[in-house]
Amino acid sequence: MEIKYLHTLKTVLDSGSYLKAAERLGYTQSTVTFQMQQLEQELSLQLFEKIGRKMVLTQAGRDILPIVEDILCSVDRLTTHGKKLSQIKGTLKVAMPESLLTYQMQPVLKAFRAAAPGVTLSMRSLNCYAIRDQITNGEVDIGIHYDVGGYGKTIITEKISEHNTVFIASPALSGTDKDFITPHQKKDICLIYSDPSSLSYKTASRYLTDRDILMASEMELWSTEALKRSVISNLGVALIPEFAVADELKKGLLQVLPLPLERQTTSVMITHHKNKWISPAMETFIQLAREYSQ
Repeated sequence: MEIKYLHTLKTVLDSGSYLKAAERLGYTQSTVTFQMQQLEQELSLQLFEKIGRKMVLTQAGRDILPIVEDILCSVDRLTTHGKKLSQIKGTLKVAMPESLLTYQMQPVLKAFRAAAPGVTLSMRSLNCYAIRDQITNGEVDIGIHYDVGGYGKTIITEKISEHNTVFIASPALSGTDKDFITPHQKKDICLIYSDPSSLSYKTASRYLTDRDILMASEMELWSTEALKRSVISNLGVALIPEFAVADELKKGLLQVLPLPLERQTTSVMITHHKNKWISPAMETFIQLAREYSQ
């Protein structure tokens, strides 16, 4: 049995299709199809079935997946044994929300590239709930995200920092428009957010609902930078980690509105699956994340 067939199998699972797996691996789609057919013949099992546009594991495939992961993990351990970090190859899959990736983790990425130049760093920008799910499913090696709870017994968690969250508005917003404390209001103002599944949006929505404060509209932008620029332009208000707007607050481009949230601070967690082998690359990234978050 070819080890590369097992690697291709995992790539198909991670990417969701033969085509995307081929793109990641630098193969043609026909090569991926051939390898999966060969693997199914050798194992005498049907591994995949097509549902919509995605290739999904059959029950037989799910049954052998832990064995496949163990084999690939053992291969990784064998190929890295005795090597210096600078000599190690492979891929490290890390997921984090856009705000952390853009405004907090750049020094970590730079330090990791210097320490492990041969390792391909595959970054995924996801909301915290999706990251938690992908850690649980083994789709990513490391998650760095805000604390959303619900990790269960399969995820190892560690708090590496804590940050304030602030409710921001343009300095042009004044008078009673700035009042988000008095309950039972109708505001002719837009609530801006970057992701409807984000912790910030859920926190802001829950607060406004509890206070019975009705916003005129909402704006979904899917970009923290676009969110900031829109608030600066007085298009609405937003809840956001303070570190992401520190420069704009210092320059007077934004103002912080009082908001008596139950949760004024947000913990940043680093997570991984309890059964995941901590490779040298993974250990280095985790250590760098700790150091640069202090």
